[in-house]
Amino acid sequence: MGIINKYFSKQLVAIFVMLLLILTGLAWTMQVMAMMKLLLNYGVNFGSFIGLIALLIPFIVSIIVPFVTFIAVIFVYNKSISDNEISVMMASGLSPWQLARPAMWFAGILTALNLILNIWIVPVSQSYFYDTQWNLRYGLAHLKLQESAFTTITDGLVVYVDKVSGHDISQVMLSDTRNKKTELAIFAETGKLVTTPRGMSIVMENGSLQARNNSMITGTFDTFDMDLNLATKESSSSFRVRRISTTDLLKYTGKETSEKHRKIVFNELSNRVLMPFMNLILAIICSTILLKTSILRRRASFSPALAVLSMAIVMTIYMTCTNMLETWSDFGMLAAGVFGILGLVLMVLHKK
Repeated sequence: MGIINKYFSKQLVAIFVMLLLILTGLAWTMQVMAMMKLLLNYGVNFGSFIGLIALLIPFIVSIIVPFVTFIAVIFVYNKSISDNEISVMMASGLSPWQLARPAMWFAGILTALNLILNIWIVPVSQSYFYDTQWNLRYGLAHLKLQESAFTTITDGLVVYVDKVSGHDISQVMLSDTRNKKTELAIFAETGKLVTTPRGMSIVMENGSLQARNNSMITGTFDTFDMDLNLATKESSSSFRVRRISTTDLLKYTGKETSEKHRKIVFNELSNRVLMPFMNLILAIICSTILLKTSILRRRASFSPALAVLSMAIVMTIYMTCTNMLETWSDFGMLAAGVFGILGLVLMVLHKK
């Protein structure tokens, strides 16, 4: 039996790794294409761009692992059935339960790893991703002022500087026409670029200001802090539950929030805690259908399609339920349903 376990385990691992690399690569490439505007519109250097999108890999992997597990199990076991290996093994006295053990152990290990990925690694990587993305778009890393040239920071906001030394600038001229009711023109001897939670600011010294609305207003200043108002971390991130740690996510469930936010929080919580068990459920459903139908007198050629259909039904029901969660009792009912399905399929597999 140990030889058979090793035989199936090696095939499962090989197919899983190959599929995981291929599908992760495809999904990652699609994200790269979707975020190319960071390179084109914001002048982000290629190294920073690659570092940013690399932070998406844990999230991508956490989503596709259950499906890759299912595909690996269906491929390995269906191939063994087609090659009559399963028939020979069953003829030698092995039961479907014994033959399914490699898939169950394999899926069980992936369930544990997926839990670790969802609960700890993905929230941290997503937090770094959103912070890094914001800084590349709106922080000092984004703002690249050229000496003795007019730089358009955004529509209606143009800056001219004579000299640039790090974050220090001199002979500054700034035109802000974003608000048509109040157009600003600012001149200053020196300035400094700073990053605040509101976004980028230019702190200028020794200058003058002209404001035009219904009339012209002029004045001078010793120090003037010009908030560029490109974006704020809070508004650009909105309510990004993926970046919230699991501990903080649990605290959100006890807060008085809107129905929409409650659904978002419980949906994310169920995906972190319950979704990894789909590795085990889908693997057992697949192996049960394939192994049970393989002992029929007329081998069921439709068994792979039946396994795929069962997977689609289970995942559709699960994802529909996660979008309806609002309370801990709803979450408990979903958890009971997940483990109930798991127990039911195990009973069917173990039944002779």
